[in-house]
Amino acid sequence: LRGVKKSFRSGQEELVILNDVSVTIRRGDSISITGESGCGKSTLLNLIGGLDAPTFGSIRSCGFQVDKLSEKDLTEYRSFKIGFVFQFHYLLKDFDALENVMLPGIMAGRPRREVKERARRLIEAVDLSEREDHYPSQLSGGERQRIALARSLMNDPELILADEPTGNLDEKHSRAVEEILFELTESYNKTLLLVTHDPRLALRGHRQFILKERALEEL
Repeated sequence: LRGVKKSFRSGQEELVILNDVSVTIRRGDSISITGESGCGKSTLLNLIGGLDAPTFGSIRSCGFQVDKLSEKDLTEYRSFKIGFVFQFHYLLKDFDALENVMLPGIMAGRPRREVKERARRLIEAVDLSEREDHYPSQLSGGERQRIALARSLMNDPELILADEPTGNLDEKHSRAVEEILFELTESYNKTLLLVTHDPRLALRGHRQFILKERALEEL
């Protein structure tokens, strides 16, 4: 990111969310970002993930100049280069766990047999093979989040963007998801950008940042 600014207009007033954010993240790093609620952490992830566009500045990620992409190229970037894990799992309630993990691969047009085999391997990696035919309503909160993590890896992305992935869980399930998140991103050699309110979880990142006064500061 180089000189990234994000602001919104409210009548005559400009509301600045991020201002002059510049950072370089190396491939394979795990990065944690903390900061007060409403300081712009999720906005930053959305900009990197191509879900939103900066007001000023440039974002280059996984070989793409994200701030210059057409809608078609943004779809390709989000589908194949980025894996999203949110605080809420966003699993489809009418699909079982296996089908939910398969979905990004199916939408990308990959052969169904190949997608199914990879989905099963990913579900095994999050230690839920015996639950692959269960629907989200039949899974615990921690299990749903582990399935969401498996889904984020379906298309073999380079970068995982995790926005408060344990924020909705009790301590026991939070720790389980945390362990699997770091184990999988390391074993699959992914770059991880993690937003969290949990100081202890943040310390697990190779590098730690805090977002305050609309700027990013390395700790």
